Amino acid sequence: MRRPNRAPAPAAKDGPRINDDIRNAQIQLIDQTGDNKGTVETMLAIKMAQEAGMDLVEISPNVSPPVCKIMDYGKYKYSAQKKAAEARKRQKTVEIKEIKLRPMIDDHDYDVKMRAMLRFFEEGDKVKITLRYRGREMAHQEIGTKLLDKIKTDVAELAKVEQDARFEGRQVVMVLAPR
Repeated sequence: MRRPNRAPAPAAKDGPRINDDIRNAQIQLIDQTGDNKGTVETMLAIKMAQEAGMDLVEISPNVSPPVCKIMDYGKYKYSAQKKAAEARKRQKTVEIKEIKLRPMIDDHDYDVKMRAMLRFFEEGDKVKITLRYRGREMAHQEIGTKLLDKIKTDVAELAKVEQDARFEGRQVVMVLAPR
């Protein structure tokens, strides 16, 4: 028994159709200077593009007839690639930094944590504050609530509360985001 032919599928092109890939009989043509030439036979448009030393690129395939432009496709692809790289470079990923506290934190320790938090906000990162209770501290949850309220007031002009304080077992979690 013969095995079936399992040839790989042809690779799908990831861009506009160019030159001979354009299947329509007639197209709306825009030349290299940007002038609208009206409805033209596709073969004639391809010849015009080759005479100009350029390619015929399908700009808008979903209209009838499709709009095509005479342009240098290599240059077009290169500039599109550069634009995408520039957009990726400008994009900032927001990280979530975590600061862990205890209800009975001392003043100096609190100041150190606040300095770190302010630095995170200046860098544009979100801050997740985790307040962990141990043992009998669970009996005095109001101390932790006061501490979280103090943090909210101290960073009010730099950050806003994105997720209010909520209990998760023996700890309280609050998320702050920079303004």
